[in-house]
Amino acid sequence: MKIAVLPGDGIGTEIVAEAVKVLNALDLKLEMETALVGGAAYEAHGHPLPEATLKLAKEADAVLFGAVGDWKYDKLERALRPEQAILGLRKNLGLFANLRPAICYEQLVGASSLKPELIAGLDILIIRELTGDVYFGQPRGRRTASDGLFPGAEEAFDTMRYSRPEVERIAHVAFQAARKRSNRVTSVDKANVLETFQFWKDVVTEVGTQYPDVALDHMYVDNAAMQLVREPKKFDVVVTGNLFGDILSDEAAMLTGSIGMLPSASLNASKQGLYEPSHGSAPDIAGKGIANPLATILSAAMMLRYSLNQEAAAQRIEAAVKSVLAQGLRTADIFSPGTTRVSTLEMGAAVLRAL
Repeated sequence: MKIAVLPGDGIGTEIVAEAVKVLNALDLKLEMETALVGGAAYEAHGHPLPEATLKLAKEADAVLFGAVGDWKYDKLERALRPEQAILGLRKNLGLFANLRPAICYEQLVGASSLKPELIAGLDILIIRELTGDVYFGQPRGRRTASDGLFPGAEEAFDTMRYSRPEVERIAHVAFQAARKRSNRVTSVDKANVLETFQFWKDVVTEVGTQYPDVALDHMYVDNAAMQLVREPKKFDVVVTGNLFGDILSDEAAMLTGSIGMLPSASLNASKQGLYEPSHGSAPDIAGKGIANPLATILSAAMMLRYSLNQEAAAQRIEAAVKSVLAQGLRTADIFSPGTTRVSTLEMGAAVLRAL
């Protein structure tokens, strides 16, 4: 099983190093090869996604990704900014399905900004379509308006669009995931306003007839955003488009108390995937040894589950993380009075001991 290890920038190198230690501790035949990506790749090769890195990712069974980005690169032209690396990987690997679990661990209930009774036992899986919608729709650009309220004025425009195959494949991912959980899917749309999402709703409903054992309901995105903070445990699997998923998955992440705890997976049709923590590169704390490696370690567990077909190993890692939390060990982002603050290295070592 070949894994491309792409640590990236900022805290990426620190947190990925701990996840690699965990993977190496398992009794599995894993071949891991590391390459530069993001700002580190730009510094060395003049591009955030060098050909050698892309080649390695394409040939791997899975990609373990850290994070990219740093404020010092903000003045680069857009095509050379570190963030273009992740977009390039999504495009070239065909990663259309983003899976982001939002799990509130028993020991971290107090870290959430919501009342404990609202989030205790929370376990949501948000499935976001990743390669379509207004982020990638054409045409897009700037022009002089020929109609509308202000003809002759400068305007900008983007196009929201989805094809039937795009909606069908992400819907299948959602229904299949629900079968391994509680057999419930909520499809989030804006069908009352947007033609694109009336189409989305129709197609998801059609696909749902192939899964009679899975309950399907539909919810407008504004209501979904409200219900996530009003009654989050009413959700199980949530499937939605690229734009809405981008927003709702970050909202769901904060229900758990820290985005530093949340892994993610981005999959293509052959289950090849890119696995990364939901947080960013955090250049302000890079090198200080205080970053939380658990989201990256849990991303490695997702990699074992979804791309490498190693469910038992994935469960071992997840159990080890729960054990460490039960011991009261906390990095700075999840620290609270009565617990023990530990460094990035110490948290990684604790997970290894728990394994």
